[in-house]
Amino acid sequence: MSISEISITELKGQIDRGCTVIDVRETDEYVAGHVPGALSVPLSVLTENVDAFPDGVVTYVICQVGGRSLRACEYLEGLGKLVVNVAGGTGAWTATGNGVVLGESPH
Repeated sequence: MSISEISITELKGQIDRGCTVIDVRETDEYVAGHVPGALSVPLSVLTENVDAFPDGVVTYVICQVGGRSLRACEYLEGLGKLVVNVAGGTGAWTATGNGVVLGESPH
């Protein structure tokens, strides 16, 4: 199984078009800074929150560097969800000069 990936540059363009981004980092990491508009579904509770990933809609999955989001994508793709891993994660997002939302409670 090969999981689709998107670069930070490509993700920025998708965000500008109103895509769905789900952050699978733990709540404290999310609150400390996340991609604008990203929703929080920690990997630790992913199996109980599959409904957050709508059927038939591409969802971009992000974590800190790409490992947890890749695991989430593998699981979700196995359930028939349309998911794309964000290569480099939030770390790459900030390293390329993009801002994050700080202190916002998870959705």
